[in-house]
Amino acid sequence: MTTAYQDRPLAPPVIDPSTEHFWSAARDHLLKIRRCTACHKVHWYPRAVCPFCMGDTEWEEASGRGTVYSLTVTRRAGPIAYALAYVTLDEGVTLLTNIVDCDLDSVRIGDRVRVTFKQTGDGNAIPMFTPG
Repeated sequence: MTTAYQDRPLAPPVIDPSTEHFWSAARDHLLKIRRCTACHKVHWYPRAVCPFCMGDTEWEEASGRGTVYSLTVTRRAGPIAYALAYVTLDEGVTLLTNIVDCDLDSVRIGDRVRVTFKQTGDGNAIPMFTPG
């Protein structure tokens, strides 16, 4: 089976003071994650307090490269099929995302992916991943 990726309308992100830096970087096509200044572990979802040691955290640029941990192709949720996946970044965190710009049925667990950014209607960009 072949399911070609098709662009679909994307809702703008909900931006608040704790996520403003992340979304600002995404508009510039940069993927940011948080690292603890005390234990030096990275974590996802970005938050100001480390979930491991309760230390302070700081933003850092992620490589944007990772591996598909799990995925599904959703065909019945709307008129356009899309791939929903967990991607483990090379830095070690796993995030929920979409796989785009490929034959959705050709993507497999363990495939290498890289970040790309899809525009929303309000000028923001959402990080997603594509094979490569």
